[in-house]
This record gives sequence, structure tokens and C-alpha cells, in this order.
Amino acid sequence: MLANHAKLMKFFLASDEITGRKKLQKMIYILKKCEIPFEEKYEFHFYGPYSEELTLRVEELCNLGFISEVKEKKSNYFQYRYKMTSQGEDFLNHSQVDLPVMDEKIALMKEKSSRFLELVSTMLYFDHLSKQEVEEKIQAVKKKQNYNEQDLQEAWDFISDLKVKH
Repeated sequence: MLANHAKLMKFFLASDEITGRKKLQKMIYILKKCEIPFEEKYEFHFYGPYSEELTLRVEELCNLGFISEVKEKKSNYFQYRYKMTSQGEDFLNHSQVDLPVMDEKIALMKEKSSRFLELVSTMLYFDHLSKQEVEEKIQAVKKKQNYNEQDLQEAWDFISDLKVKH
């Protein structure tokens, strides 16, 4: 059980700080699709791939004091910031969990918006389909997002870039 928590802690250590629950969900999913061995199970949800297991693990890490969660009021919604605590670093120092290097991938994803990562993660969710079928699926399941051809091409390019980063 704690091995999966330690994997998440390594993610938080490498990312410094993550802003947004949706962004956190999408980043872990995308890393998982890039063969980083996160074990949380995902299902397709309103905002694309979603893991209830991930939500619960992050909550547990917050309750243990390993991750800090700061709730910020934005204009008409709340936003959450996640960051590793010193207790989290102590826990991680005793962990034997080893993960492939993911720093570059995390840095690339942190530069992107949650909306963009939602598109990328949704495309990866349907990666068993052809490129054309993926794009048709995006237009069907993400109709309200109004993704255009430029968005789709940027997402394809981003996926290619991620897959070559070590």
C-alpha cells in the first residue's frame, strides 16, 4: 500500500507544486500512459480520465501531513494547491520505491493549462483507436470544450514530445 503512496510522493517532489485537482489527475494519467508505473485505476469521467483511487491517496497523504493542500478562493470557484511537506520528504527518504525519471515530462505538463491536459489525457484514453477515430471521439465527448484542429495538432505534437523525453 505505501509503495503507491511513495510513488505519488516522488511525483510531488519532482513537481514542486501542483495547482488544481484536475491538473493533478491529468498529469498522473499522462505519466501512466508514458509508462511511469502509477497503479491508480482510471475511468472516463466528465473531464476525461479520472481516478477515485488517486483522489483518496492524495487525501490520505494530506491527512498524514506528507502533502499540504491549500484551498484558494478564485472568482467563482475554489482552486487547490499541492506541495510536499518536510514530513513528506522524511517519509520519502525511507522509501525504497524507484521510478523512471519523469522531471522533464512534469515540467512540460506544468506549463500547460488544465484544459489542454484534459484534451491530451482524453486522446491518450482513446489511444487504441486510429488518429482519425480519436479526433472524432474528442469532438463527440468534448463538444462543449470546442477543441479545434489547431488544438488537436498541438496535443498530438505534445504527446510525441512527451514520449521521447526521458
